[in-house]
Amino acid sequence: MDEPQPQDALQPVNPHLSRRGFLRGAAIAGGGLVAAGIAACTPGTTANWTFGPTSSPGATPGAATPAPTAAPSVAPSASAAPSASPGEVIPPGWTLHDVAARDKVRRYLGDLPPAFKDIFGPVAFAKLVEILGATDDYPALHEKPAFMQVGTQLALQDVVDPLKPEVVGGVKVFKLTIDEIEQKIDELLPPVAALGYNKQWPGPTIRVNQGDRVRAEFTNNLNETTSVHFHGVEFDDFFQDGVPFVTQLPITPGETYAYEFVAKNAGSLMYHSHHNATDQVGRGLLGAFIVDPTDSPVKYDREYIWISNDPYGGFTINGHGFPATVPVLAAVGETVLIRFMNEGTMMHPWHSHGYTMDVVARDGQPLGSASFKCDTLGVNPGERWDAVLTAERPGVWAFHCHILPHVEGTDGMFGMVSTFLVVPTKSDVDAIVQALLA
Repeated sequence: MDEPQPQDALQPVNPHLSRRGFLRGAAIAGGGLVAAGIAACTPGTTANWTFGPTSSPGATPGAATPAPTAAPSVAPSASAAPSASPGEVIPPGWTLHDVAARDKVRRYLGDLPPAFKDIFGPVAFAKLVEILGATDDYPALHEKPAFMQVGTQLALQDVVDPLKPEVVGGVKVFKLTIDEIEQKIDELLPPVAALGYNKQWPGPTIRVNQGDRVRAEFTNNLNETTSVHFHGVEFDDFFQDGVPFVTQLPITPGETYAYEFVAKNAGSLMYHSHHNATDQVGRGLLGAFIVDPTDSPVKYDREYIWISNDPYGGFTINGHGFPATVPVLAAVGETVLIRFMNEGTMMHPWHSHGYTMDVVARDGQPLGSASFKCDTLGVNPGERWDAVLTAERPGVWAFHCHILPHVEGTDGMFGMVSTFLVVPTKSDVDAIVQALLA
């Protein structure tokens, strides 16, 4: 299978992407908006783009949490009741719901909107100016997007700092810890008491090739026992299956326990706790285990792992809720493989706005001639579905669970919401990634 290359040729961002330039353009465009198609424009000479603060005041992602014997804190489904900022004028016909809903999108985009003038063209830019109320010079224009203010994001970490094994005697050895952490579901809400592999939720993606011998060593830093189950793996030795009192004794505090097996079957698999699992998986002991096949008919340019979880912490995608969810990025003409994984307790029907998904695998098994197309894909607890999207039309396309109480409330969107952000060229993707990581 071709490896996705989202990290290649990251370019500095366009000089026209400054917030001042955005506001100046907004003032010019605000009075005369016209309805027309999106006109793409190739970025010109490149330069650096200065960003605002990288985290909310007082945020301490990764700090230790109370002992797990206490009841886990649970994030509310959405933020506090909507309210207008002091002196803020509510447009005619609007309510506080509209103000709060717009604020969620402003926080989601942060200081990225200046990029859109050169990426999407002046017509689309003018429309965004009006939609966002850019002439207000609102606070989010000075800050990183919400999803860059909540600590580790799996989609970015898999690109810039993937988990790498040691190779010992032909065995790929992965070393992980099991930790108590605090998780920022939303950058404006208090963190929740959580658990994580290598101090993150989801844990780092473990990636191997079909046929590799794998050894995964887990050191338990919790104050309670646990175990690890590699979900979907076809073991030769059932004692590697990770179920306490069935295939092993639980892993005690301070103990290091190793699982060793051959990755016989390929595809989108998972690893997670299988001990006190309602609590431990619910609070973040979960991760993706990807076994790349020796040969696959599915080719793609980019990849996005999409792990859903509920109800602890609310409704999350990769451990965060909107507006702190990372968009799926692609350039026109590229294909993106999305690996949907459900680690929660509820079914979630994922709906892609403006695009049809080509569903190519279920539970790691290629569908072949049984593949099908849809724009809403229901993923049950424990299931994994692989879907390919071909980016054809630029835009910011909503992508969310279609159980509405999981995604939208009186103060706008929350929880299981993301976007498919399609830009005209690969260099536009690289510029956005470069800007986010700056």
